[in-house]
Amino acid sequence: MKKLVSAFLLLSLLLASCSKEAIYTKAYRFKNEQWDQNVRPQFEVAIQDTTQLYDFIFTLRTTTDYPFNNLWVFLRTTPPFGKSVREPYEIKMADPNGNWIGKKSGTVVEHQLIFKRRKVPFKGKYQFELEQAITEKRVTEVLDVSLEVQVSEAE
Repeated sequence: MKKLVSAFLLLSLLLASCSKEAIYTKAYRFKNEQWDQNVRPQFEVAIQDTTQLYDFIFTLRTTTDYPFNNLWVFLRTTPPFGKSVREPYEIKMADPNGNWIGKKSGTVVEHQLIFKRRKVPFKGKYQFELEQAITEKRVTEVLDVSLEVQVSEAE
């Protein structure tokens, strides 16, 4: 099962990267499909061109046994210079009728948190840290989370 999930993640990332220029792609796999509150996946992205616009795409993959209709996360963004910012975001997983909102393939559902056409003020390394922010100490049925940064397409 682990090989199948890894192959699916790799294939998804490869297909997504065909349409735009990806400058960064990294995934964090949760141990035993559980996201404990003290586990905070981090992604460090080096950006050298401040004239470009970028798309930041966080993809969270769960199983169809995920027990909630949403997931709250805190996203901490730390620029090369200046203070970090910690902001809450809700990732909607299912509609009120219980139908999955994300892309479903078998028993895996992909949910995305997308920030399109963002400009960064400084050259250097940006750090992104995700923290699960629900009242439970542990969220089950969470496979992995990834970050892909792409150069935005011109509108």
